[in-house]
Amino acid sequence: MTVSDLKLRIFRQIDSLEKGKLEEFYGILLNYINGQKDISEWDKLSNSQKNGILNAIDEIESGKGIPNKTVLTKFRKKYSNA
Repeated sequence: MTVSDLKLRIFRQIDSLEKGKLEEFYGILLNYINGQKDISEWDKLSNSQKNGILNAIDEIESGKGIPNKTVLTKFRKKYSNA
């Protein structure tokens, strides 16, 4: 497969996405591109910071996280009368 073939294939798949999936894909793409630029930032972290991040990722992947929407709803209710 040539580079042109690959680009066309990717374009067609992206073009067929529904709006929600397209927005999600765009976010993932930006994270990927920006992540490639920020790899040196990881090297600047202490071992303790790196371990904390990796532990947090493990907790999220094992279902121990709280969805952002749930947290925002809780705090909006708590502070809406403040």
